[in-house]
Amino acid sequence: MPSNHEQFFQNQSFAVVGHTKAKGFPKLTYTGLKKLGKTVFAIDPSVEEIEGEKTFKDLSSLPQKVDGVVLEVPKTETESWIANAADAGIRDVWIHMERETPEALELAKQKGMNVRTGTCAVMYVTPGFSYHAIHRGIRKLMGNY
Repeated sequence: MPSNHEQFFQNQSFAVVGHTKAKGFPKLTYTGLKKLGKTVFAIDPSVEEIEGEKTFKDLSSLPQKVDGVVLEVPKTETESWIANAADAGIRDVWIHMERETPEALELAKQKGMNVRTGTCAVMYVTPGFSYHAIHRGIRKLMGNY
């Protein structure tokens, strides 16, 4: 049976949220999801395009509702993006490792969201050997993949 983290990537459509000018956009997650055949939208209010594709300023400006959202923004922005996801009706959320805050997690809990934290999404979306594969192997051995 897939773990809660693995189940997240069974969704078919995603928004990947980053802030290029503050932390850099999570291109590995974005391109990894695309390579898996998922519908993926880039959300980045600080730039006009990512990987040659239009970015969106927020979740409400997407052309369609998505199943899940990956938040890889500065920690100070996480809570507001949780609120934005809740307003957009998105209940499946991935917060990149060390970007969660107690306030963001509490808000997500209040909104009934299924939030994943504590690890990097790239471990799940990039098959094959890489340093992410080493992390994947360690987490599997420890039983927390």
